[in-house]
Amino acid sequence: MPVTEKSILTRLYVVAGCLFLFAGAVLFKLVSIQMVHGDKYRNLAMKRTEKMFTIAPNRGNLYSDDGSLLATSVSRYTIRFDAVTVSDNDFKENVKPLSNAFSKLTGKTSSHYQQLLRKAKTNKNRYTLLVRNLDYSDYMAVKDFPLLNKGPYKGGLIVEQKTVREHPLGKIAERSVGYERKDENGYYTRVGLEGAFGQYLRGVEGKRLKQKIAKGQWKPIGMDNIVEPKDGYDVISTIDINIQDIAHHALLGQLEKYKADHGTVIVMETKTGEVKAISNLGMTKGGKYYERLNYAIGESHEPGSTFKLMNMVAALEDKVIDTSSVVDTEKGYWRIYNHRVKDTKHGGYGKLSISKAFEVSSNVAFAKTIHNGYKENPEKYVDRLRSMNLHNELNLPIKGEGIPVIRYPEEKGWSGLSLAQMAYGYEVAMTPLQVLTFYNAIANDGEMIKPRMIKEVKEWNRSVLKFEKEVINPSICSKETASKVKQLLKNVVEKEHGTGHRLYSPNFSMAGKTGTAQKNYVAKDPDKLRYISTFAGYFPAENPKYSCIVVIHEPDKSVGYYGADVSGPVFKSVAQKVFATNPMIDEVEMLNSEDQNLDDSYQKYYVEAQKKYNKVPNVKGMSGMDAISILENLGIKVEVHGNGKVKKQSISQGTDINKVDKIVLELS
Repeated sequence: MPVTEKSILTRLYVVAGCLFLFAGAVLFKLVSIQMVHGDKYRNLAMKRTEKMFTIAPNRGNLYSDDGSLLATSVSRYTIRFDAVTVSDNDFKENVKPLSNAFSKLTGKTSSHYQQLLRKAKTNKNRYTLLVRNLDYSDYMAVKDFPLLNKGPYKGGLIVEQKTVREHPLGKIAERSVGYERKDENGYYTRVGLEGAFGQYLRGVEGKRLKQKIAKGQWKPIGMDNIVEPKDGYDVISTIDINIQDIAHHALLGQLEKYKADHGTVIVMETKTGEVKAISNLGMTKGGKYYERLNYAIGESHEPGSTFKLMNMVAALEDKVIDTSSVVDTEKGYWRIYNHRVKDTKHGGYGKLSISKAFEVSSNVAFAKTIHNGYKENPEKYVDRLRSMNLHNELNLPIKGEGIPVIRYPEEKGWSGLSLAQMAYGYEVAMTPLQVLTFYNAIANDGEMIKPRMIKEVKEWNRSVLKFEKEVINPSICSKETASKVKQLLKNVVEKEHGTGHRLYSPNFSMAGKTGTAQKNYVAKDPDKLRYISTFAGYFPAENPKYSCIVVIHEPDKSVGYYGADVSGPVFKSVAQKVFATNPMIDEVEMLNSEDQNLDDSYQKYYVEAQKKYNKVPNVKGMSGMDAISILENLGIKVEVHGNGKVKKQSISQGTDINKVDKIVLELS
């Protein structure tokens, strides 16, 4: 069929029509994408090239009670280089001086950095690592280095900041200071003070926009954050670093001497419940000791003879006995059902008063007393123990408190032996801090106070929250009973026959109770039998200022295991050194004097003190002008609020001056 001009023209129209329809379809699709799905695809593209990252804020500082740092956040900086944004002329001009600057900073050769930078420029690397973990001063210096001082675009400077937590005291109180960690799923692990008060220390996260570059790496866009992070509050703990240091080293020395598995020491201020020291040390596989677990708070175990104090208080309150009541300990053992209760003294103590039985820690005397006194009504005995809050946790803010065990008749584990066993500290369980809380209540004439490890939450010099004394039980027993058992605790140390008599010192007084409990005794295998050695008490005996407990687990039996020998010396060392190092000075009495030369006396005193010491003085009560003069002479910046005499100073007396930058004085 011949091809005519008309048929050719028709075909052209068909082809043109098809192309027109295709172009229309493409145009329609583009408009559809732009108008209907445009935001979706723009956001998707943006997500693939730009991303918002969170910036961790600086955690607040954790301080001891005198203002010394226990934990602080420190910024660390990583410096990288974007070789693409830098012009060739700027690079050639500055590569050598930049390399020289980094060489002085890190100690690496200048040629090393020249080679690194030139390779990055050749390969168009936008994320070359130059140096990690710079502190703030070095970071500020790097910002002024040749080329990098031109900023992120012309100079190729990329800065990454991270915050790390440091403990200035090292391993001392490390477990009590603790930590707070957040995993990739957003779950927190909270340990110690850091974990308990993370809500105050943590702060608020900031936001930073970053751009995706080669090899899946992300580069910050610009120098500023989208949302600035808000730093956390500071937390002031009750820990006294001097007492903490004493307790730590006293415990460490005894653990090493007796090759023990682990141990703990707690020192608490009697009237306030403030925990002044808490040390937890456990043995590693290599035979060294470190703060492995918080045994003081988390480890509940049978307290042994330290529980005889609780039994003595219960029996006195219920009129089961009086301190002069006589008990026949026979020949040092007493059989009850198929069980035999034994005393440590071969041949026994014979007949003796319950007071002396407490001093020599007779198991037989207490087992017979409690069993015979309560066997007709064991509920009465348990009710008395529970009325003294021995079955309750302390509800501490720190996680992981061990659960106390004070069984009730008919509960699982109760038997005909339970009264006798509980009489000398078995079939019950308490943590060291729970035991100490009871002993502290006796020292406090019956007032049981909740242990407290935090004093205040602050934002700079502004108080956000204060933690006051909290009473658990205003009277766990009568004052008469408290007075009687306080004398017994004193006799344990001072009487020649007391189990703690070797701890006696004529220079300072102590009161307390020894305890030696068996571990793994159920196995009835002598080779597996282990011991827990304890000493709990307070000092001074007459007017208690501090209570203290020492618990040491699994000392080497060939060296010794009795509480008086293993734990007692740690208690004595702590008490002795606290007496020797703590001046016990309250406010200076001269503050109430109307002496015309008061200010002059203060000034002369502190000028003299400045020559010998590097400590912050107590300027409370002084005129503002004199206080400013003294503090500025010590090199401390002073900020003053108000007029008149100093009412309050933000930095405590005795703080090392080299730790202080500024002090705020409130005048009135």
